[in-house]
Amino acid sequence: MVELLPAGFLDLRAVAPYLAAAVALYVLVEQLSYLRKKGPLPGPSLVVPFLGSVVHMVRDPTGFWDVQAARARESGTGLAADFLIGRFIVFIRDSELSHCVFANVRPDAFHLIGHPFGKKLFGEHNLIYMFGDDHKDLRRRIAPNFTPQALSTYAAIQQRVILAHLRRWLDQSAATGEAMPIRVPCRDMNLETSQTAFVGPYLSENAREGFAKDYNLFNVGLMAMPVDLPGFAFRRARLGVARLVRTLGDCARQSKARMRAGGEPECLVDYWMQESVREVDEAVTAGKSPPAHTDDEELGGFLFDFLFAAQDASTSSLCWAVCALEAHPDVLARVRAEVAAVWSPESGELMTAEKIQAMKYTQAVAREVIRYRPPATLVPHIAGESFQLTEWYTVPKGTIVFPSVYESSFQGFPTPDAFDPERFFSEERREDVAYKRNFLAFGAGAHQCLGQRYALNHLVLFLALFVSVADFRRDRTDGCDEPVYMPTIVPKDGCSVYLKQRCARFPSF
Repeated sequence: MVELLPAGFLDLRAVAPYLAAAVALYVLVEQLSYLRKKGPLPGPSLVVPFLGSVVHMVRDPTGFWDVQAARARESGTGLAADFLIGRFIVFIRDSELSHCVFANVRPDAFHLIGHPFGKKLFGEHNLIYMFGDDHKDLRRRIAPNFTPQALSTYAAIQQRVILAHLRRWLDQSAATGEAMPIRVPCRDMNLETSQTAFVGPYLSENAREGFAKDYNLFNVGLMAMPVDLPGFAFRRARLGVARLVRTLGDCARQSKARMRAGGEPECLVDYWMQESVREVDEAVTAGKSPPAHTDDEELGGFLFDFLFAAQDASTSSLCWAVCALEAHPDVLARVRAEVAAVWSPESGELMTAEKIQAMKYTQAVAREVIRYRPPATLVPHIAGESFQLTEWYTVPKGTIVFPSVYESSFQGFPTPDAFDPERFFSEERREDVAYKRNFLAFGAGAHQCLGQRYALNHLVLFLALFVSVADFRRDRTDGCDEPVYMPTIVPKDGCSVYLKQRCARFPSF
């Protein structure tokens, strides 16, 4: 019998056996539940109570996912199981099984989550959490953001921002004479590019500074333990995202006012709001409610989706592009020759859409960079209901599944471990068609990336400008090209390079 102490507290010595029994029961039930869900899949036989393998994942994400891939490959199943903070997970290596997930994003199957704890971190107003007709309608509204005219507008912005940052990189290298890790400078360049291309006229300098700080908090929290308590990185990230969404929502409000006044689109939100304000005004005139997804803060959440998709993925691709070009002088020479045939730094002009389209080999290089090192290696989904993924395995309800687009990139393609832009350039090979189902860097199905043309243009423009204005050499060290998660994959050394100006006159616009 449990006795009370004089002060009214329980005697812990008396309670201890009951607590120990409760903990033991919890551990037993959790282990049995894990083993039942795991079934025939390869994975650990026992898991650390509640935490599972989360410590390994946070401390060494590259090693953790390599272990999952090895289990899936060596077992021949294409799948592997594990356990993270109370959640059963399934890693998917097989491309066709990944397609099965992407093709079944609906309430009674899989829900795209973007991050194991994404809904809490990104907020409710997020494109990736939508389904069905509502999702289709929103994608229809977003489509005008990526027309040829809109992409041409962004290309001019992208070139100006890229060149401004390359000028700073060259000046810093000239001043120090030392190798420069370009991961963080690439991230800063991409953040300014995204801000300017997406909401440029509506962000003040003060807003941009606060924006950069909050986005850095978000990046840190993305890779941290998901502890939503004061003082923890995850909490700071969540609050930072809320501020970012409010800032972007205010940009949408300003854009609506400017588009109503007859202004010409200058950035992505303008192209979006141009049509939206027409639909809103027609609804108001007809005495109806405004169309869905036209609220300022909700729009701010969607704009944050674009920013997140463009920012870290592009940083990854730019770094890997530099690594690949330096490691393959023949590819670098062909890119330089192709760019020089249509544009030069001394021309005093920006590259037009026609000139960008003419650089077919450079585009093939960009696509091969993304295949060879897909920036977002995993696309997590959660099973809303149990789902029969194969004839012999049903994914239990509540499972987080991780289709690996990285693993898919090395399936099907001939000599997949070789960096070979010819696979996307050669009319005879046409591997972009033959192995289309293995090129999943932009996803597939209803949630395939809407901005993939923007992303590829950004990479092509960076390649063309970088090789035209700079000579570069990698500062090679042991393991410098090993992928690490930051949160997308980047070279272990941050892509450290020596830089020197190549052109006689640096372009200024």
